[in-house]
Amino acid sequence: MAEQTVKFIVNGRSYEIPIEPQMTLVEVLRDKLDITGTKISCGAGECGACTVLIEGKPVLSCLTLAITAREKNILTIEGLAKGNDLHPIQKAFIDNGSIQCGFCTPGMILTAKTLLDENPNPTRGEVKKALAGNLCRCTGYVKIIDAVLVAAEEMRKGGS
Repeated sequence: MAEQTVKFIVNGRSYEIPIEPQMTLVEVLRDKLDITGTKISCGAGECGACTVLIEGKPVLSCLTLAITAREKNILTIEGLAKGNDLHPIQKAFIDNGSIQCGFCTPGMILTAKTLLDENPNPTRGEVKKALAGNLCRCTGYVKIIDAVLVAAEEMRKGGS
């Protein structure tokens, strides 16, 4: 298939690059833009490791054709921090020991961001439900859920 030049807005930065129409968003992010925080794991939309936000909504980038994200705002884990200042969710994951191998972490954090943007005071059950599409093979989920709840509290206090 013939390449098409497509404009993407990733983490606030505009890119105009040639892509093949069948490329997935995760392929474009990792292989064309060298933005590698978004992970490729199952390739079938089952694990959530490839989650990014498009226009503030979580999507599985392994199932999303990149061309459908043209000219939309895409947020990856790299765009969440402000310079060296971690987002409260990132900080809470570190402080609460919620990261083991780190492979699921970008997807977990971006999914949690969506939850906290929509519901700044979630219950434990609401956090579990929101993260249900993200698999972790290392930590179990207790520390991850704890971190999201800590981040929610911090964000309500004004920490971003």
